[in-house]
Amino acid sequence: MNIIHKLDPHVADLIAAGEVVERPASVVKELLENSFDAGATQVTVEIQRGGMGLIRVTDNGCGMSPEDAGTAFLRHATSKLRDARGLEAIGTLGFRGEALAAIAAVSRVQLLTRERGAQEGTVLTLEAGEEISRSPAGCPEGTTILVRDLFYNTPARLKFMRKDSAEGSSVTAAALSCAMSHPNVAVRYLREGKEEFHTPGNGRLDAVIYSLLGREFAKTMLPAQGSGDGITVEGYICPPANARGNRKQQYFFVNGRYVKSLLLQTALEQAYKNQLFTGRFPACVLFLELRRSAVDVNVHPAKTEVRFLQERQVFDAVYRSVQAALRGEAAQPELHLPKPEETEPVPEPEVREGSAPAAKPKGANPVSGRIYSRESVPKAPPADMPKIVEQLVFRQPAAEYGREGPTPREEIPVHRVDLTEPAAPKGEPELPAPKKGPEPPVRSEKRETPEPEPEAPAEKALPPYRILGEAFREYAVVETEEGLLLIDKHAAHERILFDRLKAGEREPMSQQLLEPQVVKPGAEDTALLLDHLPLLEDLGLEAEDFGGGALLVRRLPEGVGPEDCAALLEDTAEALRLGKRPGSLGQRDEVLASMACKAAVKAGMEGDLRELIPVVEAVLSGRVKYCPHGRPVSMVLTKAQLDRNFKRTGG
Repeated sequence: MNIIHKLDPHVADLIAAGEVVERPASVVKELLENSFDAGATQVTVEIQRGGMGLIRVTDNGCGMSPEDAGTAFLRHATSKLRDARGLEAIGTLGFRGEALAAIAAVSRVQLLTRERGAQEGTVLTLEAGEEISRSPAGCPEGTTILVRDLFYNTPARLKFMRKDSAEGSSVTAAALSCAMSHPNVAVRYLREGKEEFHTPGNGRLDAVIYSLLGREFAKTMLPAQGSGDGITVEGYICPPANARGNRKQQYFFVNGRYVKSLLLQTALEQAYKNQLFTGRFPACVLFLELRRSAVDVNVHPAKTEVRFLQERQVFDAVYRSVQAALRGEAAQPELHLPKPEETEPVPEPEVREGSAPAAKPKGANPVSGRIYSRESVPKAPPADMPKIVEQLVFRQPAAEYGREGPTPREEIPVHRVDLTEPAAPKGEPELPAPKKGPEPPVRSEKRETPEPEPEAPAEKALPPYRILGEAFREYAVVETEEGLLLIDKHAAHERILFDRLKAGEREPMSQQLLEPQVVKPGAEDTALLLDHLPLLEDLGLEAEDFGGGALLVRRLPEGVGPEDCAALLEDTAEALRLGKRPGSLGQRDEVLASMACKAAVKAGMEGDLRELIPVVEAVLSGRVKYCPHGRPVSMVLTKAQLDRNFKRTGG
C-alpha cells in the first residue's frame, strides 16, 4: 500500500495560502504592493470588520486585460519575473506570483479591472480559488479588488483570528508602512467607514510623516542622510529626548520595500548609545538605496526580511548617517511658554459676606501664599560676587580668560563613544581585560554585528555667555545671545565624569579610606558584588568579603565620600543587574554611570559660581547634551518667547 501520495491541488493551495496570507494585514500588504508595482499614483484601501468581512483596494494603475485577469489568480503567475537571473536583481515589490492565488484560495474575491486605453473592463468572480464568472464591464482605468469572508472555508484558521478591533489595528499598521514606503503615491485608508489617514502623494517624505505619524512626531524629527560604498541613506530620526518606549516606530525601507532587519536596528541604536534612558528606543524613518544585486529579498514568504551582501558597509552607512544627524542636533531643546492669552488668571480668594478676608501667614509669598522658612531662603551672595560676575560677563573661552580668579580645575575631555568593547554573553558577568601599564585593552574580534569606529565630534567656538546664578540650587542660569540657558548642573557634571571614565584617558582615581567601611548591602547584592570584584577594582572600588553578608570597603572612587559608601554599593549592584537587560548600557557602563552620579555635584548644594564654568562650557560646546541615560541636561528660553509673553513684539 502506498503511504506517500500527492496532495489534491486545492489542499496544496490552502497550505501555500497559510505561508503568504496569515491574517487580513497580509492581504492588504500584498494588494497595496501590487498597486504600487502597477504604477498607481492614487490608491484607496477600505476594510470592514477588521478586514475579515471586507477588504477593498482601488488603484489607478495600468490595469489588466481580460486574458491577464484570469491568469493572475493562478499559482506562480507573475508579470514581474521571467527567469532565474531576474532573482538576482529584483526591482519590484512582488515577484513570486503567489499572493493573488493564496488570497483567492481562502476567500471570496471579485476583480474589476480595465487596461489603460481599453474601451471596456473585466469583472471576474472567484470563490475558494475557483473561477465562478468572467464578463465585460464598465469601470474606470485601473484595478479594484474586493476580498470578502476571509478564511470562511478554513475553520481551523478562522478560530485563531483575533477580535475585529485587533485585526483592524494590524491592518492599519500594515497600510501605514506601505503608504510611507511610497511618498509619491496618495494613499487613502478607511476603516469601518471612517478615514484614518490620507497621504498627499507629493513625493515629500516629511509631508508623509506628518500625515501618518502626526504633527507632534514630525516637528521633532531630525533629518539624516549619508552615502558611501554605493549605499545612500536618507530619512529622519528622533532626538534622544523624544525616544519611545518600544521599537514600533522604527521604519526601515530598502529600495522602497518595508523591511524588518536586526542589522539596521542595531546600527541605529548603537548610534544612540549612552544617549537614551534605559528601556527607551529611538524612532526613525530611514530609506536605504543600494544595488539590487547587493540585497536578497527572496528570504521569507512575507518578503519583510532581507539579507545584505555587504553587511559591514550597510551597518556603517546607517550608523554614520544617524551619528551625523545627532551631532547636528540643536544643543538645547527650547522651553516653550504658554501664550499670554492662554495664561489663566490667578483666582481671588472667596470672601463670604460679613467675614474678613483670611490673613496670609507671616512670611508668606504675596502671590502664591507659600511660606518660606529661614532655611529655604537663599543665602546672601558673597562679598566678592560683583567682581566674580564682572569677570564672567560675556567672557571668551578659558584660553583667553584673565587669571584674576581661579581657572577651571580640569580640562573636559571630548566624548568618544566606545563601540569596540564586545557585549558580554547573556547570563555571564562582563569582566574587563587586566590592564598592563598604559597599553590599551585588547579588543575582541568576536562580534555579532560590525561596529565602526566613531568619529569625534568637531569642536565649535563657544558663544559669548554670562553666568547669572543658580535657580533652586539645582539649575545654572546662563545668559547667551540665544536666550536664557537652564542647565541641570548635576546631570551635566555626571555626564562629564562618565565620559572621562569611559574614555579611559587616565587610570581611574581612587582614595584609600583611613578607616575601612563595613557595609551590609544584603545577601543578594553582596553575592552579586563579590562576583564582579575584578570589575569594581578596575574602576576604583576595592572591597572584600567580610562574612555574614557584609563587605569591607577599603578604597572608593574619586569624589565619593565614606558617607556615600553604602549608597554606592547599592546602586552598583542595581547597575550590574540593569546592565544585563536588553536596551541597557551594558554592565561596565552602568556601573560607570552609577559612580559618576555619586561623584557629581549634588542638587541643592551651593557653591562658587566659578565652579560652574567647566560645566557651562561643556554644554555650550555641544560636548554634553544628555546624562548617561539620556535625560536632557539643558533647555533654552529664547528672548523671542519672553518678548511674546510680555507683549513686547514691537521691539
